[in-house]
Amino acid sequence: MTTFVHPSTTTDIRVTQRPTDLPPLAAMTAPTLSWSDDAPHSDAFGDVYFSREDGRAETEHVFLAANHLPQRFAEWQAPRAFVIGETGFGTGLNMLCAWACFERHAPPGARLHLLSTEKFPLGHTALARALSAWPSLASYSQALCALWPDPVSGVHRLHLSERVTLDLHFGDTTERLEALQGQVDAWFLDGFAPSKNPEMWQPELFAAMAARSRPGATFATFTCAGIVKRGLKAAGFAWQKVPGFGRKREMLAGSIATPPVDNRRQRTPWFTPPPTLRSQHIVVIGAGMAGSSVAAALARRGRQVTVLEREQPGAGGSGNRQGALYVKLAVETNLQSRFYLAGLLYSQRWLGQLAAAGPQQPPLWQPCGVVQLALSEKEASRQQRFMAHHPLPETLVAASEAPDALAGVPTAAAQGLFYPQAGWVQPKRLCEQLLQHPGITLRHGEATALHATPAGWQITLANGDTLATDQVVIATASLANGFAQTAELPLQQVRGQVSELPLPEGTAAPQRVVCAGGYVSPPLEGVLTFGASFVPNDATTHTADADHQRNIDELRQALPDWVAALEAATGPLTPSTLTGRAALRAASPDKTPYAGPVPDAAAWRTAYAALAKDASKVPETPGQHHGGLWISTAHGSRGLASAPLCAEVLASSLCDEPLPLEQPLVDHLHPGRRLISALIRAQ
Repeated sequence: MTTFVHPSTTTDIRVTQRPTDLPPLAAMTAPTLSWSDDAPHSDAFGDVYFSREDGRAETEHVFLAANHLPQRFAEWQAPRAFVIGETGFGTGLNMLCAWACFERHAPPGARLHLLSTEKFPLGHTALARALSAWPSLASYSQALCALWPDPVSGVHRLHLSERVTLDLHFGDTTERLEALQGQVDAWFLDGFAPSKNPEMWQPELFAAMAARSRPGATFATFTCAGIVKRGLKAAGFAWQKVPGFGRKREMLAGSIATPPVDNRRQRTPWFTPPPTLRSQHIVVIGAGMAGSSVAAALARRGRQVTVLEREQPGAGGSGNRQGALYVKLAVETNLQSRFYLAGLLYSQRWLGQLAAAGPQQPPLWQPCGVVQLALSEKEASRQQRFMAHHPLPETLVAASEAPDALAGVPTAAAQGLFYPQAGWVQPKRLCEQLLQHPGITLRHGEATALHATPAGWQITLANGDTLATDQVVIATASLANGFAQTAELPLQQVRGQVSELPLPEGTAAPQRVVCAGGYVSPPLEGVLTFGASFVPNDATTHTADADHQRNIDELRQALPDWVAALEAATGPLTPSTLTGRAALRAASPDKTPYAGPVPDAAAWRTAYAALAKDASKVPETPGQHHGGLWISTAHGSRGLASAPLCAEVLASSLCDEPLPLEQPLVDHLHPGRRLISALIRAQ
């Protein structure tokens, strides 16, 4: 298994990656609470999370009724989701009430997208206790608690149901909204009272809300404080006083007719998102991990998807018996590392839901944890520096001086890192399960050319047939730049081979995935899978003894005593004793996937030619794209941590929803980044 690129080799687009573009990665601090029965009270802010009189009734009056949500839900016919934004998640009561209201009033085809910020997220136990006060919301609160994320800054996407999604933005509310790529239909302006928490209720908050609003977006808030009225008016909101709840005589509600223009693209106009187009029918080319996850994400949103595959699902790099889900994070946090951490956290939740919905044996997904060994002083030092830089929750990553106990077998390392939420997956079976959605049609065929039409796209197949569609997603790994529209996206073919060894019954074996130079998974149905080789610019897919030997050497280096004991019992471990599989992966020059709209390379070179002479001379021209053409590729050997989240980025973009990553991370995935990088390097 390949590891993360060192920070010095990450993408070199200097004008788009300033440290200030993204709030720092941090573990979030849980609030100190006092309790009155099951009603929490914030000790730091001296305020309650919900009314002790009737918190649910207050939520329904202040936020649901004042935003006219029952009526708006009942009338919602748009192909996109209705979006609610909230400033202060707290216990989640407001969001759960909105979800329940949506279920009562919205038509069957409607979808709801919730997004909420929180700087001090409750712990899981406190959250469950607080929500237990509302038995009528038990089914909703149980779904939320089952998916409650680790307290790490960033965006955490939770699929609460087939048609309701929640994005939790952990961090400072204003910073989170400033980094949001998406628009909101209705705002819940919540949080502790302005007198208790004046730091939040600042002009910057209202300006960020306005900039992320759709025309006509509404808002409601429990407070009538002067600082709130002045801030809303200055940002462009029209407000009025309306009757409050209970003993509170008045509250504010209103709307914004014309939100301000988003000026965040002044430094990076090339990443301006293309206009939203019709997306009733979408063709996904490729049925590997990237393509099948995109297809499933689109089908979940009610789109009709045709998956075009020249072989079979999981035929390429996604077809191994087992694959490891884990990441290796950089000591100095960079955008690539931030993306892969977000991908790990998303994948483990997503896989857990998929595994629960399918056959239990053999397991689709096994969150057994991953032990990352430090086999050298250099790696030990790197791990120590990483832990010093990143005091992340131990539920996410922890240092260990007993890797043998974690691995379940003797290792060659005295220390390592443990990722409790990582593990192994059956990738081919995963692809097959994803494509079982009733909205997905699998078609055998090879796409050879793409042609834009007034109605969308026409795909020419190798047998001469054509296929018409609204939009296209290319997800064919190293073949993804084989079309005229993608030919200038640099991709590298990387050959990878895994080795398989049947173990005698009763043989001790690793209990967790063990990673060092390579990886080895716990055996599946008595077969040990380990590897994988990494051979750039080699397009062969036959198994090679040299790669088997390399995998043996890596396994022996990581687990020497265990391999010696195995050989004493079964004989020497040689290439002739192994079976295996080789396949091709795709990598980008900066080892980050391509996930986004396909740029018009010729138009970009013309529009941004000035960058070749002076990278500070940024033209105002928005980047042109091939409308309705998207790509997800270059996932390398880490597709289990990257492809599912990239699928959400693409599906959210196609369906005009808020994205599951902060804007700088979305830009970091954009395929056009290499075009800009090439222009700058030409100076």
